[in-house]
Amino acid sequence: MDEPSLHSMVRRAVDVLAGDLDGIFGARLHVLVVHGVHAHTRGTRDTPSPHPVETLALVDGLEYRDLAACAERAQAWRGRGLAMPLLLPETEFKRSLDVFPLEYGDIIANHVLVVGRDPFMGLVIQPEDLRRACEVQVRGHAIHLREGFIESGGEPASLSRLLVASAPPFATLLGTLARLSGVGTSDPDALARHLEGVTGFSRPVAERVLALERNAQLAPDEAMRLFPPYLDLMQALARFVDSWSTPATP
Repeated sequence: MDEPSLHSMVRRAVDVLAGDLDGIFGARLHVLVVHGVHAHTRGTRDTPSPHPVETLALVDGLEYRDLAACAERAQAWRGRGLAMPLLLPETEFKRSLDVFPLEYGDIIANHVLVVGRDPFMGLVIQPEDLRRACEVQVRGHAIHLREGFIESGGEPASLSRLLVASAPPFATLLGTLARLSGVGTSDPDALARHLEGVTGFSRPVAERVLALERNAQLAPDEAMRLFPPYLDLMQALARFVDSWSTPATP
């Protein structure tokens, strides 16, 4: 991965995090990577995505005193636009690839190395684990959208916030679907084209939702127009994943 491609503002925040974690863990800090939105969009914008910067730190052992030291720094990290780092013993990460195939698969496919050596060389997520996770995620995403709409009371500004927050997991889901088909990309245009190819659903809706990952601006009136076809798209995607487990007719 090309670590200088991180936006300079993101890089400065992550460097502070790296220094803090080094002070807490010392030689037990093996790896720090950026993942999520800021790894998907590295080098593509003059200003960074407004979404919090997600990181993964792999360490040798994780104890209460480590968590307490991190908790003392949590407010400062949030102030720099950082999400709380995902802290994992390195052995635990490798042993749980089948438990979190979607989340860890996206980290493996899209990350920027900050500290240490690339820990993902030779790691493989099994396709069957990914397919099963995709089915769960597709249905869960659709349920979240339906429940979120009801909770919003149909209020446009609340709906706008719901759709903006849904963009990063939607992008992760489409990236996983593409990888299952042998299309290794996080480019939003390519992801939308692939989705159109497998579902037959016109890609402008997917393109608009994916764009929210990079620019989290959605006018309330546009959110009201976007929600119905977005929900239709998720239903089309659910029918597609249903076909994975439906035997072909002789």
